[in-house]
Amino acid sequence: MAKSLHLTAFMRPVSLHTGAWRYPGAYADANFNFQHLKSFAQKLEAAKFDAFFMADHLAVLNMSVEALKRSHTVTSFEPFTLLSALAGVTEKIGLAATASTTYDEPYHIARRFASLDHISGGRAAWNIVTTSNPDAARNFGHDEHAEHGERYKRAREFYDVVTGLWDSFADDAFIRDQESGIFFDPEKMHVLNHKGDELSVRGPLNIARPVQGWPVIVQAGQSEPGRQLAAETAEVVFCAPRDIAGAKTLYADIKGRMAAAGRDRDHLKILPAAFIVLGETVEEAKAKRAQLDSLVHYDSAIASLSIALGHDASGFDPDGPLPETPETNASKSGRAQLLKLAEEEKLTVRQLAQRYGGYSGLAFVGTPKTVADEMEAWLAQEAADGFTVVFPFLPQGLDDVTQKLVPELQGRGLFRRDYEGATLREHFGLPRPANRFFS
Repeated sequence: MAKSLHLTAFMRPVSLHTGAWRYPGAYADANFNFQHLKSFAQKLEAAKFDAFFMADHLAVLNMSVEALKRSHTVTSFEPFTLLSALAGVTEKIGLAATASTTYDEPYHIARRFASLDHISGGRAAWNIVTTSNPDAARNFGHDEHAEHGERYKRAREFYDVVTGLWDSFADDAFIRDQESGIFFDPEKMHVLNHKGDELSVRGPLNIARPVQGWPVIVQAGQSEPGRQLAAETAEVVFCAPRDIAGAKTLYADIKGRMAAAGRDRDHLKILPAAFIVLGETVEEAKAKRAQLDSLVHYDSAIASLSIALGHDASGFDPDGPLPETPETNASKSGRAQLLKLAEEEKLTVRQLAQRYGGYSGLAFVGTPKTVADEMEAWLAQEAADGFTVVFPFLPQGLDDVTQKLVPELQGRGLFRRDYEGATLREHFGLPRPANRFFS
């Protein structure tokens, strides 16, 4: 059977491009307007997207106020609240939320995702993150952000606890026999009693086993511990390679590690972020991208660069090369890509900041046909199993993808014309996990 693409939509923020909210015709309040977000979700479902994917941020003051005042991401809905509301106005599209293993507790995470999975009829996914922004620590009673390796050590144990809590009850534990008065069978309830290096959780969870057994596990991160965590636990990987060569290397590495972890490589879908700008001609699409990039103010751009470096770049010579900066506790994979971009293209600090301050990742800019050609090549060359689509501006950028690109992909047999199942696991072709405590 021929391979086909999986498509998820990166929807928090609704665009990662800093200038998105200023683009002509864009909804400036799209991140915090439920009616707009509802319409986006329904359009994506009509186009048969696998999932509506939400990143999350646990701090606002991660840049200077002068830069922050230009950011459309300063306010966004809390993921579970929004996705629970969207579950009621959609029927098939998956609902993926980010939740931090560093600044939350396993019992909270297990309850929220189990609830979302039941409310949505089996469409929930958990994007596991360890939180790279050091400013988040101060919002949770900590003066210092946990070290990178320690965050991933906690995350691995956190996953074991959450999935164990989801298995607290057998699928048939709740008898609800009105005649006998027995609501559930105690023999089909498991008390976790987890005591580990990082966590101590008794259990059981006070919610029936999720519809999908476990919500789909998503993992974002390309560092060494991130790749290993993905190989051991993830079913979907959200990543950000800059080109097809890097993507093929990442794809082969993570899928290769799965064998050592005793996992089937087909039970993990790798979906790189892809920024898509469409036009009637390639030149028109490039002009749209140029116009969008021109809307990024330098204050905002240099703040974004500082975050990526984990080092204040405001004092750098804007028209000089990027100076050497010490490694920090920020995201290591993101920083490495930034340094590579600066070196390969010999960019000045200003050029690098404006590129990064807009959107510096993988971009497909062209016509529906040329973009479909690129996507097809990535799929055929095992660089990706699909893409996490990043829209340049809303609503037009989303409409272009759903109304022009998706039909092109469907015409080539590369994307579904309808959902074949009802749950997110069925959309991705993933098995329902067995309960580890009950056969």
